[in-house]
Amino acid sequence: MGEMGFTAEERTAMKERARETRGARRGGGKADAEKEVLAKIAEMEDGDRALAERVHALVTGAAPQLAPKLWYGMPAYARDGKVVCFFQCSGKFKARYSTLGFNDAARLDDGALWPTAFAVTADLTADDEALVSQLVRRAAG
Repeated sequence: MGEMGFTAEERTAMKERARETRGARRGGGKADAEKEVLAKIAEMEDGDRALAERVHALVTGAAPQLAPKLWYGMPAYARDGKVVCFFQCSGKFKARYSTLGFNDAARLDDGALWPTAFAVTADLTADDEALVSQLVRRAAG
């Protein structure tokens, strides 16, 4: 078997997470955290940036009680410090599509099986945006 390890992108994400954790211990308000999220979005490639901006607007509009923050270097939205949902751009991990994901703090439970991540493309329709808003509202509880 070949050597099992983390990719360069995964190692970078872990280092970003360590910096985020250190920064959280030093304090900083919701406004500072949102500025960091918006700055990270501004660094993204054009397609990812436009999509991240749209997702950010949808999440903050649907659930203003969620606090924007960076999580592994990506935009995330938390309730009581626990990440409810997050956006992962395609460029960060050289993926085919970006992802809108929900963590276990999200209140999306629906029987024995439910989706926790969605592939997101730049072609969000009005129906797609309505679904994202509905999921975020429900996840935020």
